[in-house]
Amino acid sequence: MQKKVVVITGASSGIGKALAEKYAGEGCSLVLAARREDRLDELKSRLTGADVLAVKTDVACEDDCKNLMEKAIEKFGQIDVLINNAGISMRGLFHKTEMDVIRRVMDVNYWGTVYCTRYALPHLMKSKGSLVGVISVGGYIGLPGRSGYSASKFAVRGFLQTIRVENLKNGLHVLIVAPGFTSSEIRKSALVENGEQQGETPRDENKMMSAEECATHIFKAVEKRKRDLILTFVEGKFTVFLSKILPRFVEKMSYKMFAKEPDSPFK
Repeated sequence: MQKKVVVITGASSGIGKALAEKYAGEGCSLVLAARREDRLDELKSRLTGADVLAVKTDVACEDDCKNLMEKAIEKFGQIDVLINNAGISMRGLFHKTEMDVIRRVMDVNYWGTVYCTRYALPHLMKSKGSLVGVISVGGYIGLPGRSGYSASKFAVRGFLQTIRVENLKNGLHVLIVAPGFTSSEIRKSALVENGEQQGETPRDENKMMSAEECATHIFKAVEKRKRDLILTFVEGKFTVFLSKILPRFVEKMSYKMFAKEPDSPFK
């Protein structure tokens, strides 16, 4: 992985930040993207010894995504890995949720992946590089109270699977990553039914996989050019497997689990 140029979206916190630290430690050149420019600059200042370009980017804006890839090529001349990590979540019953909430989640999670992939793809094909999408177990199973979130992650999975098939003979590597519950800020910034941020996580973050552990798994999967990576056993691999043979059971268990959350929108 040394000398590779890696573009990471959503790099200012959580899994994205941990990925930046991991790839910097492995000697890669980095292009870091996020909306919070101050956090990007802070992260860049701490990644001493790595060649880092920080680009303020709102992945929901197509022009920002195009600019991100142009800046990456302008500085480094190539793109070897694109990790579509930027994402937001939501929490609320669909029939009570404002439509703008669903649109915002789709704009970031789905369209952000589409835009970044579109403008990075010619360079990834040239380098025979890796295209990575960070989805969720919610991209395999519909999560109650997260209709827009699950829909966006299902869409990303279908999109990336199609890109993989279209480029079977081009040497492009496509990896779809589905972390289980991982400690990050995504639940704190999740949108509620009226579009405001949730503010407090409804789950115990201390019992989740750390962002650093998740980043290490993703790094190894890219290095080995794996197709799919589902993280955590019970909430990840086992649940996805079980949903194929006992879908009704998994649906009932999902309902019970999310209904136990503090201030759950359903009981």
